[in-house]
Amino acid sequence: MRNRWALLWTLVVLAVGVHQVLFWRSARLDTDVLALLPEDEQAPEVDAATRRLADGAGRELVVLVGAPDWASARRAADVATRELGADTTLLAPTATDASALDAAVEFYRPYRDRLLTPAQREWLARATPDELGGTALMKLYQPAGPRLTDWSADPLGLWPDWWAARAAESTARPRDGRLWLSGEGREWVLLTWRSQVSAFALGADARITAQVDRARAAVQAEVPQGRLVAAGVPLYAEAAASQASDEMSTIGLGSLIAVLVLVWLTFRSLRPILLVGVSLGIGCAVALTVTALFFDRVHLLTLVFGSSLVGVAEDYGFHYFAARQGRPPEERWTVMRALLPGMALALLTSVVAYLALGVAPFPGLRQMALFSAAGLLGAFLTVVCWFPSVDTGVLPVTAFAERFARSLPRWPRIARTWRWGLAGVLFTGALGWGLWRLETRDDLRQLQGAPASLIADQRELGRLLGLPSPAQFFLVGGADEEEVLAREVSLKQRLDPLVKDRVIAGYRAVSDWLPTAAQQDADARLSARAEGQAVLAVAAATGEAPERARFARDVLTPGRFLDSPAALAIRQQWLGRMGPRHYSVVMLRGLNDPSVLPRLAEVGQGLEGVRWVDKTGEISRLLERYRRIMGGLIVVGYVAVLLTLVARFRREAWRAWIPSVLGTLVTLAFFGWTGEPVQLFSVLGLVLLLGMGVDYGIFLLEHPGDGSAWLAVALAGVSTLLSFGLLGLSATPALRSFGLTMLLGEVSIWFITPFFRLPPGKDAS
Repeated sequence: MRNRWALLWTLVVLAVGVHQVLFWRSARLDTDVLALLPEDEQAPEVDAATRRLADGAGRELVVLVGAPDWASARRAADVATRELGADTTLLAPTATDASALDAAVEFYRPYRDRLLTPAQREWLARATPDELGGTALMKLYQPAGPRLTDWSADPLGLWPDWWAARAAESTARPRDGRLWLSGEGREWVLLTWRSQVSAFALGADARITAQVDRARAAVQAEVPQGRLVAAGVPLYAEAAASQASDEMSTIGLGSLIAVLVLVWLTFRSLRPILLVGVSLGIGCAVALTVTALFFDRVHLLTLVFGSSLVGVAEDYGFHYFAARQGRPPEERWTVMRALLPGMALALLTSVVAYLALGVAPFPGLRQMALFSAAGLLGAFLTVVCWFPSVDTGVLPVTAFAERFARSLPRWPRIARTWRWGLAGVLFTGALGWGLWRLETRDDLRQLQGAPASLIADQRELGRLLGLPSPAQFFLVGGADEEEVLAREVSLKQRLDPLVKDRVIAGYRAVSDWLPTAAQQDADARLSARAEGQAVLAVAAATGEAPERARFARDVLTPGRFLDSPAALAIRQQWLGRMGPRHYSVVMLRGLNDPSVLPRLAEVGQGLEGVRWVDKTGEISRLLERYRRIMGGLIVVGYVAVLLTLVARFRREAWRAWIPSVLGTLVTLAFFGWTGEPVQLFSVLGLVLLLGMGVDYGIFLLEHPGDGSAWLAVALAGVSTLLSFGLLGLSATPALRSFGLTMLLGEVSIWFITPFFRLPPGKDAS
């Protein structure tokens, strides 16, 4: 029977090994931060809009190359273009120069008569024939120069003004065949590139970042005072992948080395080191396989978080070898049977604590929860099924292990004395003061840890180009495409006063480039009447008979527009059909002051089909809501754990339970003492403390007065401390907060647990 379980687990491990080979060949790793965020529970179209905007920019790289004068800026742009285009399999330029503008002009040319600005409509509606004729004559006799079209196709010169209104969406203007802008003491050339590799497939080698760095260095070397600023999702994705890879090496490898050094100091034998290492490796492999089977992609942050599993999964091996020391090999199955109830109870509490993370609607957290729970189960089964079968040698008691095992009787024990009463009063007062000062903070920015240089470049590009915010926008819905465009127009009428008051710099909407069919027909009739009067007036004044040009009879439709070069800059804002309705997005420019967000939210109120979306605010509020929910679950969890312990230990269950409660309170009080705010990820750390912290008390109650149990508890505590302490070094704020919580909590619980051990000669059962 024993060999049967070992053989069965061997087959499972072989299957996991095959899956690992296939998994790493396909490399289904996700670096997208949006994959970590919860879905919108009331409006899935908001998530679809956010995803569409993110996907639209997922491959885009925006580069500004500047210099003090225009000639130097052009030379610097040539240098940057040469370096960025060196590897055509990595980056490809997108058409943002004069050729792109020419293609858009040609697309719109047959429909010029139905493209009017609001100011032009107002003027054409009230202008007299004499005014129209005078304007047409003035346009006719203007000195020859660059024109979008000839006089007969636009006798009133309306089209340039329409294009000027479109150009106001960006500060960049055509100049010498390039896109140019001036700002912050420099002349800039705008270059846009598209990654040939999906941001979701970027690795830790940061190839695009290296390409940009080479271009930046070349610009600075060849053009005095030249400067290159770049931003884009590919750079953020590569930074996240590189950071995750580094942290996996630091946290995972560092934890593993520390654990193996502890094993060597304690047992002075290669066999425990190898077997504990095997249990950890198999645990991580099982975790990755199970996660990959349940999720389409495994997120890199899941692997970073899972690296801390090393500090927990080795506990089972520690307990086995600590109890195995000094006993003959033939007793190894007896040792395992004696340890199994406590190990199984410890596994149960830990797995339940990890799976509690899955209550929150964060796909990333659910991955982390499943990864960790599966990893612990894999390590546990490896120890139970394999260790007694392969551990056939002698394992003597080392001097280090013996000295540490003998330290337990010297550890103080809680007693009913006035000194312990005074210590309890002081301890309670310190806890109360820390908890009173406790603050909370729920901010979406805690999910990211981008390099400061990337954030600085992004902000500078935003200032210079007036880029719209992808996190705050209006979602416009309608029964059909025409209704969506019409509702956009109604929304813009409310936004115009805010632009005039400089609350925002402007907005960008599909209806700016594609008027409704009704508006196109009305504008065509209006321009035909006004231009007809103008042509007649010119004929009367000159004695000639000029004819007005002919235009298309049909109207522009969303389908034709979106397939055209004119839609290049706006295509991602048209979401199209999602379910029974159609949607588009109206984006805002110059949204730099968070205090104006409530005023913008009021703009959409009362407009049917228009919804204000502040994704940053929504996620932050969701973080707060689930922080409160998880806080309540901690209380419920402690009650459930206490009932579980009572079922096993009866009246002595509180001895395993109280240390975790006090450790949680000490951690929260420390946050209050130091001014560190509590966030959702701090609370999630407390959830795990509930499961793992109880383990120490369980083993001391299962084996009262047993020095080997105390040795195993100490090794487990120190290794967990090292593991989560390294996690606290993560550059990702969320993981750092989680790691700090676990570090403080584990230290506190490990230190407090021996104070509540059983008196000599007393049995927990």
